[in-house]
Amino acid sequence: MERYYSYNRFLKEMFGEKIYKISLDGGFTCPNRDGTLSVGGCIFCSEGGSGDYSESALLSIPEQIARGKAQTQKKFTGSRYIAYFQAFTNTYAPVDRLRQLYEAAMEPPEIVALAIGTRPDCLPENVLDLLTELNRRKPVFLELGLQTCHDSTAAFLNRGYATEVFTRAVLACADRGIRTTAHLILGLPGETPAMLAETLAYINALPVGGVKLSMLHILKHTLLAEIYAAHPFPVFTLEGYVDCVISCIEQLRPDIVIERITGDGPKDLLIEPKWSTHKRQVLNTIHREMKRRDSYQGRRSAAGSPQAVEIPASSALQS
Repeated sequence: MERYYSYNRFLKEMFGEKIYKISLDGGFTCPNRDGTLSVGGCIFCSEGGSGDYSESALLSIPEQIARGKAQTQKKFTGSRYIAYFQAFTNTYAPVDRLRQLYEAAMEPPEIVALAIGTRPDCLPENVLDLLTELNRRKPVFLELGLQTCHDSTAAFLNRGYATEVFTRAVLACADRGIRTTAHLILGLPGETPAMLAETLAYINALPVGGVKLSMLHILKHTLLAEIYAAHPFPVFTLEGYVDCVISCIEQLRPDIVIERITGDGPKDLLIEPKWSTHKRQVLNTIHREMKRRDSYQGRRSAAGSPQAVEIPASSALQS
């Protein structure tokens, strides 16, 4: 029995079958890297701009789609896909260029939707107009990096925008019928369980369609790696992360699609947490613990005890 509103279930409800994402690289950069806001980017962001598993930007969009389809054939027997612009800030370009890239990705009949990862401060009116137009042809899913609702933590991360910008972007998209997903990072330095609960409450109050959850990755060649080397801070154990994820799912609105419950940074770049590279193990551990807690709550309920079991928002960080 599914214990939360998963992305697979959402896609099957929308398209009638399992759908696979093909990660694309449109050759974008980011205002937090090119000097517009900063030159360092967010302190946790890899050299690949979170698109480490995307196809090469040297290839055309049709070539990237063809390669992505070929790579999925061993594990995916379906025939329809989502074109996912993942690397860096994928609305940060002139509208004419965006139109060319997006329409090339949407053209194949087997592409049923367009997913775009971007920043909420890179959605000017003309870009929203374009996304609204395209959304009438095929669904457009916009993924926005929030990480936390706390501006003090965001300043440490060098996120480059205030949380109010995220609020305005989500509301503007909702007014235009564009679905949004919020990216959250769990285990941020200095954040308490109460602060995480406030971020979840903030998301619950917005017309957000989905959430992606991931632990904080410390990757080589990032400012975060330098900070960690000089002043090590606690990072999640597997047990602590599982506990935190389950708590997040319980606190989020039930209609919000949980699109990701773990992350796997590139093995050649990952410093901590090393256990996160075993993605299948992490997923299985989360699901087993959910089942165990469901069983425990059922026994407590049958015995006349309260059904709800309070789960802390985070626990057991490793030093």
